[in-house]
Amino acid sequence: MCASPGPIPPDPSPGSPATATAHRTGYDEHFLGPRVPLPHPVDSGIETTLLPYTHFTVVLRPSRRLALATTVAVDGARLRDSDRDSEWRLDPRAPVTAQAGNELYRQNPLDRGHLVRRLDPVWGDRAEAEQADDDTFHYTNAAPQADVFNQGLELWLGLENHLLEHAARFDRKLVVHTGPVLLDDDPVYRGVQIPLRFWKAVAFLDRGELAATAYVLDQSPDLDDAHRALTLAEAAGDPPPLGAFRTFQAPVADVAAVTGLDLGPLPAADRMPVDVTAAPGPERWTRLGSPEDIVWRREGPAG
Repeated sequence: MCASPGPIPPDPSPGSPATATAHRTGYDEHFLGPRVPLPHPVDSGIETTLLPYTHFTVVLRPSRRLALATTVAVDGARLRDSDRDSEWRLDPRAPVTAQAGNELYRQNPLDRGHLVRRLDPVWGDRAEAEQADDDTFHYTNAAPQADVFNQGLELWLGLENHLLEHAARFDRKLVVHTGPVLLDDDPVYRGVQIPLRFWKAVAFLDRGELAATAYVLDQSPDLDDAHRALTLAEAAGDPPPLGAFRTFQAPVADVAAVTGLDLGPLPAADRMPVDVTAAPGPERWTRLGSPEDIVWRREGPAG
């Protein structure tokens, strides 16, 4: 296995299918000013491949056929509407065996969940914005989610908007890391292990200093014997019985611990007060019922 993060695939030859995305520059780690690097595994033995798109980058974990993390730069002052009508497709820069394509999602209740939300990278001039929109429809930017639309999912999808409205009072830019929590015991369906949790860490400037908040979306089965239900579904070749979405605000350090990712300077920039007497994990996470429950700025001096 190569050291993480892996290299950007080389440019393909002219005329090959991969030329459509060959010259994407991806996420700029100096977008906010202070350096915010891409997440990468603490375990250097985990193989990853970087796939740059327009205003965002996917950190692909080929062995899981899903993204380990995605990072997008959101420029609130330059956001645009887009009328692109795109279809999901594989990224020709990565092997087919390293991506979970339509065979995972057809004829079942699994949704293709955008990791980088469709409209987050849609900014800049018209051509640039539409290219960014189209780029989000690569399967490398998708992860299987329950097809249940409820308050928890609605809140999850609205987090970036809510934070952007507040961060705009200080700086109209955000950096959003998003990904599935990939665990060794995730249930298997059609040859792909299905993550039961997702995470998000948002970085912005607060009074000129780097600030961050983090969130966890849980779609674990809401059953008394969830493990048995997952095991039975796996044995039968059925999709895992995913539960209703539950959204939490969590310390950035907890997200780093749960995912095994190095999140750079973000744990030290966290704006959520942390109960240091409680062990890292769900016991000190705050379940969110509405955007108003989010703690996004500490009282007193920044930092």
